[in-house]
Amino acid sequence: MTEEPKGFEEPDVPSEAADKPASAKDAGTADQAGSAAQGGDANELTALRAQLDQVRTAVNERTADLQRLQAEYQNYRRRVERDRVAVKEIAVANLLIELLPVLDDIGRAREHGELVGGFKSVAESLETVAAKLGLQQFGKEGEPFDPLVHEALMHSYSPDVTQTTCVQILQPGYRIGERNLRPARVAVAEPQPGAHGKPEGLSEEDDEKPDSEETGGPDEG
Repeated sequence: MTEEPKGFEEPDVPSEAADKPASAKDAGTADQAGSAAQGGDANELTALRAQLDQVRTAVNERTADLQRLQAEYQNYRRRVERDRVAVKEIAVANLLIELLPVLDDIGRAREHGELVGGFKSVAESLETVAAKLGLQQFGKEGEPFDPLVHEALMHSYSPDVTQTTCVQILQPGYRIGERNLRPARVAVAEPQPGAHGKPEGLSEEDDEKPDSEETGGPDEG
């Protein structure tokens, strides 16, 4: 009998040898993937840092704007408060100026003893209200004349003063705060012209000696 020839049989290849090229290929692929991943992380980190810098810049700009607006608001509040106080002072001053003639009448009535009864109570109440509004009276006899706060209506000379002095208050002055509503109207006296003291070191005998008297001895014939 004729035996059929057996087919060619492939030799058995160990599995480790077969898998070795695939493992090396996979390792190379993994390294490439790792490098790509690291590069992607670096790019993402750079992008995040750029975004963070932009956010910080925007925050600094908004903070500067807020500080500027706050400073402007504070300045605005100070201006409004200053204007409010100024308007109030002007309004009060205008009211008190209109009341000055009434206060002058009250003062004259008091000087003449006519401030009695109900009129006295009303006058004192009016003066109290004016004082609460800040009205101050000034001007006294004997104080030096100051053209900034005094108005001289009468003038005279007196040996009893050494400088220009207010010797009579014709109308008191009034002020509110630092603002003068009306100067004090006064009569002033100046030192007597030619009133000089004796020179120092000059005795009474020297003062009585005639000017024509010579200091030398008598003339010889």
